[in-house]
Amino acid sequence: MIEMLFQFEWMRNALLAGVMIGLISPLVGVYLVVRRMSLIADALSHVTLSGVAAGLLLQKDFAWAGWLNPIYLGMVFSVIGSVFVEQLRRLYRTFQEIAIPIILSGGVGLGVVLISAANGFNVDIAGYLFGSILAVGRQELLLMAVVSGIVLLFLLIFYKELFALSFDEEHAFLTGIPRRLLNFLFIVVVALVIAASIRVVGILLVSALMTIPVAASLQFTNSFRQTCIWSVIFAQIAVLCGLFAAYYLNWASGGTIVLVSIVIFLLILLIKKSLFLFRRRKIG
Repeated sequence: MIEMLFQFEWMRNALLAGVMIGLISPLVGVYLVVRRMSLIADALSHVTLSGVAAGLLLQKDFAWAGWLNPIYLGMVFSVIGSVFVEQLRRLYRTFQEIAIPIILSGGVGLGVVLISAANGFNVDIAGYLFGSILAVGRQELLLMAVVSGIVLLFLLIFYKELFALSFDEEHAFLTGIPRRLLNFLFIVVVALVIAASIRVVGILLVSALMTIPVAASLQFTNSFRQTCIWSVIFAQIAVLCGLFAAYYLNWASGGTIVLVSIVIFLLILLIKKSLFLFRRRKIG
């Protein structure tokens, strides 16, 4: 596979795409987990499915839409869905989590209708659902690079403000931080990350790459910064190992990457439990 990286562009595209998504997904995921908003990733990923289905339907019925990459429309739908999520969270301040099942069910319903209008599932939809990292083209790689730049710039500029909002939103608001604006921008960034990630891990699995590395790092880190760093490290290991395993074993890349993430998480739990028992016996 190392030789193929130098011979074939599609292998280099797959590696670069995996590295970029393995960087931005856990960074955004840390904030989602800390703010107890992890399930929003699932809701927006299903809205993205509706956009992808709409793009494929347009390509099928209209010749002029042949140039349109379904991911672009999926990204538009995801951003629109993120706006609705934020509006619903403002409307139901006491029950903010109700926004998630509303958006998720709406996204699934619209996606199913659009897919049925296109005469059911096909190979293209399956690739978007479960990931097809080896099918990443130049256009999609450029999209990921642009989204990665936007996400990193946003997190770098508003690191302190997002940190404050994540741990004490009311205090952050009282200190003058524009809570509504930053929450809106953050949820849009989440939507962009989800739309950019679907080629790597798929719509149905995209939330896993945003949360499982974070869950693993939270088991032993002592600070927010450490959690961010180790989440990225675990995500990169999962992407690279998953990509190599998928290539040699001929498995679906998205599912393989997620399974590697699960294995890392379980190993961390096992190591932590073993250290606890060892220290307990030593003290005893």
